[in-house]
Amino acid sequence: MRGSKTDLPVTLELDVVVMREIEWGDIHVGMESYRQQLDATPFFHGLPDNRCQCPHWGYILSGRMVVKYADREEIVNAGDAYYMAPGHIPVLDPGTELVEFSPKEAFRQTMEAVERNLAATAPA
Repeated sequence: MRGSKTDLPVTLELDVVVMREIEWGDIHVGMESYRQQLDATPFFHGLPDNRCQCPHWGYILSGRMVVKYADREEIVNAGDAYYMAPGHIPVLDPGTELVEFSPKEAFRQTMEAVERNLAATAPA
């Protein structure tokens, strides 16, 4: 299988981010472009430790991401491959583009919480 930025369907387009996603077997594939800084802290409310519990593997095409864990922070720059262990919160700089791979079921469970939190903060 293969996919390019133009092949993957846009599943979320907001002022802050454009997400393109697809599932290949048991893997969730995401291509994300951040237009503004995004601190994902509020999205994980209700998950254990209020942090993302899904592991992710990826590559930063451009920009920078700070990954906050309970005991440390990691900086991931353009050109870096990364692994985010469960228990993280990403903070993405404007202009960041990445490709990310996650276990499909763990990603689905995380996104259920993210969607609830987005709905709770959406204007009426």
